Amino acid sequence: MLDDTTLLLDLDGVSVARVERLADGRRRVHLVTADKAARACPACGVFATRVKGSAVTRPRDLPYGESGLEFRWHKRRWWCREAGCPRRSFTEQIPQIPQIPAGARLTARLRGAAGRRIRDAGSTVIQAARDLHLSWPTVMEAFRTQARDVTEAPLPQVTVLGIDETRRGRPRCERDADTDKWRLTRDRWHTGFVDALGHDGLLGLVEGRTAADVLAWLATTDLDRRKGIGHIAIDMSATYRAAIRVGLPHATVVVDHFHVVQLADKMLSMVRRRTTAGTRGRRGRASDPEWKARRRLLRNREDFSDDQFATMWNTLLGEGKIGQTLLTAWIAKENLRTLLALARAGAGRHQVGHARWKFLTWCADSDIPEVRQLATTVDRWWPEVAAFIDTGHSNAKSEGINRVIKLVARNAFGFRNAENQRLGTRCVTTRRARGQLRTAQL
Repeated sequence: MLDDTTLLLDLDGVSVARVERLADGRRRVHLVTADKAARACPACGVFATRVKGSAVTRPRDLPYGESGLEFRWHKRRWWCREAGCPRRSFTEQIPQIPQIPAGARLTARLRGAAGRRIRDAGSTVIQAARDLHLSWPTVMEAFRTQARDVTEAPLPQVTVLGIDETRRGRPRCERDADTDKWRLTRDRWHTGFVDALGHDGLLGLVEGRTAADVLAWLATTDLDRRKGIGHIAIDMSATYRAAIRVGLPHATVVVDHFHVVQLADKMLSMVRRRTTAGTRGRRGRASDPEWKARRRLLRNREDFSDDQFATMWNTLLGEGKIGQTLLTAWIAKENLRTLLALARAGAGRHQVGHARWKFLTWCADSDIPEVRQLATTVDRWWPEVAAFIDTGHSNAKSEGINRVIKLVARNAFGFRNAENQRLGTRCVTTRRARGQLRTAQL
């Protein structure tokens, strides 16, 4: 007959002999085997009748209360009476109790809780090890076991795939002894594949950002899932576009307005730095008018009041060549935004075409190399931008998951093992999808 304490501990098959309180406030629970099936030999199944000796094991379990519990399981060793049995003796074990496996120092629920803290709660390995008083290798192995439900599950069918890269750690540079110049020696990246339309999160993460890396991941998915992908949202990466044309030639590539306007903002900053360095012979300072207006140049025209716009315009216009160059680049950025706004609002074909001609003509007539390069890039990527106008599919999910990837690496103070980083990131970014799946099953 099992007592109430055993039922409270959820350890069927054993009973509590006594409980003692230690000097540090913990409670030591002495357990004895209560299941008669424990006398069965694990090799032949014959019940033993002769006791060989005794043994005490100390399985560690989940923390209970503020003081915690300490288990002592008092077992008996038996002689096997079956003549043909390869085992002459054995120690009591209860196969029906998955919480305390035979010969284990940790209960199964303690290992499971350690792994789920990382897989579902977003905890780091070292933090889970400290909370549960376990070693780092033990917790990491428990996490790998729990993560099999994520890595071995079949990938869901997605119709819009998002592809984006994120830097893994900081780039490293070294000074060349021969040329005395700094050169980049290490710059590691990850490429993520995201369900850009649904809630399935990160589908895969591979090291590198080349076309071969993208094609290698696509080759791991079955043909039916690849055929179901109709659109792919990326940033303005020619490498990813080339890989998509080879691996998914039937899919339509989409580039949203965010990356186009971001490219125009970067162009403005590059023009400001170059003109300041070329005219003043130094970097920008807080006293320079173009430095003071650096943030206003990146703002939208409709966000200015009349006084704010007049102040920025007149100040830069009075600076001569620097200000005039910046205002020319700013007008190019605003013409691009007008073009995108008209196309997004569903304006007529001739109206959108006129806005596009106005933007390209303004950039071509300017003598600013960055502005001309912006026009060339937008013109080359216009079919992908037009696809976003027609479908509305964006790469926002990929950008959001990139932020989670960086937060995971920051909480762990960086990863030395890229495989562990990919595993942890995959589990954290798929929590919502797994939670919805469990809810649907209930």
